[in-house]
Amino acid sequence: MMQRYREQTRFSDPGRLGHLLDDLPEDVPGLLAAVRNLVVHYRAAGITFTGERLAEVDTRWLSKMLELDQGRFPVPLTEARPERERIVGCCRDFTLLTVAALRRRGVPARSRVGFAPYFADDFNYDHAVAEYWNGRRWVLADAQLDPAAFPFDTADVPQFITAAQAWTAHRRGLIDAENYGVDPYLPFRGHQFLLDYVLLELAHRNGDEVLLWDQWGAITDRTADELAELLLSADRGDVDAERTLTKRYETDPALHVDGRVHCLSPSGFDGWVKV
Repeated sequence: MMQRYREQTRFSDPGRLGHLLDDLPEDVPGLLAAVRNLVVHYRAAGITFTGERLAEVDTRWLSKMLELDQGRFPVPLTEARPERERIVGCCRDFTLLTVAALRRRGVPARSRVGFAPYFADDFNYDHAVAEYWNGRRWVLADAQLDPAAFPFDTADVPQFITAAQAWTAHRRGLIDAENYGVDPYLPFRGHQFLLDYVLLELAHRNGDEVLLWDQWGAITDRTADELAELLLSADRGDVDAERTLTKRYETDPALHVDGRVHCLSPSGFDGWVKV
């Protein structure tokens, strides 16, 4: 099963610009710093983006992200970019770049979807981080974070809450689902949001690293319960659970991304897109 995480997916494949990833730092903290030099968060950076620049948040493919970067900066990825001129994206894009770079050098890596309890004391913002195998265990690394701004190792963040963990805690009455979502002042939170994110976590785990605002299919609470249990078992090293997840994702049309998604983007775009 480990080999599958060494291979690029259709989303993480750098295409003709793959050689650019070869110059990125070998050490994980250095790699994360290099990734932060390439992407600027569409809202967390405190910079207002509009029009075509804001539309960059809907760039699904790493190959297209690299083309955007090189169109502005035809230089190695390690050379500094002004923050405002970096690729406009979100946590998913910091993660995709990190995962692609690790896979490029043969390191098993995958994108994890869930929630960050470290951005606020009273709300858990939806988030995506990279996870890689260091030879002994899976390690969560948050490329979006500036290490100087957080009192923990951003290259090893066990505080991250996966969607499966959040859903399971919600179903057991251990958390308030209204404290999990995009923002405490927006309607994108709560029970349905957690349900949708279990499906999103499953897709990312199976190599469909779609945008966090892409939607497809529909699952019931009971299905989410089953998937969350399998995801948690797989995280504990249960190979059979991992295989079952893969099979269910590949064979159930209600689960897998198949041809198109409904994109409800912060750029203002709302429509169906081929993927």
